Amino acid sequence: MNFCGSSRNWSERKKFFQAKKLNFLISVKESYERKLAAITASISKLEEQMNSTTPSVEG
Repeated sequence: MNFCGSSRNWSERKKFFQAKKLNFLISVKESYERKLAAITASISKLEEQMNSTTPSVEG
């Protein structure tokens, strides 16, 4: 059994796995960017509510 294969075959496999890894990392990055955008929007909305002129209920 030939486990090593040709150098061309190895090069093609290496490029294939590098492309898969790149696509995975890009999708992870995009996921975190979406989550960060949602958190940023929540913070902005909360700050807006805290700074509004409507009277707050205090106990």
